[in-house]
Amino acid sequence: MFREQLQSGIAHVDMALREPEEFARRWNSQEVHDRWWVWASLMATAILGTMTYGMTMGLSGTLRDVVMKGLACTAGAGLAWGIPLPALYILNSLSGSKLRASSTLLAALETTSWGGLAMVASIPINWFFTVAIPSPQFILLVNLVVFTGVGISMIDVFHRVMHRLEPKRLTTPVWWLGIVGVIGAELFYYFGLFQFAGSDRLI
Repeated sequence: MFREQLQSGIAHVDMALREPEEFARRWNSQEVHDRWWVWASLMATAILGTMTYGMTMGLSGTLRDVVMKGLACTAGAGLAWGIPLPALYILNSLSGSKLRASSTLLAALETTSWGGLAMVASIPINWFFTVAIPSPQFILLVNLVVFTGVGISMIDVFHRVMHRLEPKRLTTPVWWLGIVGVIGAELFYYFGLFQFAGSDRLI
């Protein structure tokens, strides 16, 4: 039973990441009724991505830094993605959206899962430059570039998904990811994620 659920979850996550627009459309049109483990698998993808990437941010320090930054990155990203969710649904509905709450949540979850996967893909970049040029200022710059790139990619995915769900609307609520970015930056700073070994807080 668990094995079947795991295989189903992996298959759905694969489709959600390869064809996020179609995956969300099928859910919104009620062509499919995914069970809880599919949603859990999407969430696990986001957690895996932020956790593993965060751990690379601690490579210039001790083993404790590696573990703590992995946890801090996941906690910060999770809070930043979750806090604005009610505002996303409420303000989007007030602006004329007819999407169900579950469809809005799925669009956001797909976007965060895709962002987690993009962070996994960025691990070799951060790892290489952290080892090759172990300067705190340069490591900070590399991480800021990675976060910016991941953020832009997430905006594109979220825009495409929301446009597919409501093609007649002229605008999509990509402002949600702007709020996510602001809250995330504040939380990452508070958690010391941008404090690298041998340096004081840099921003």
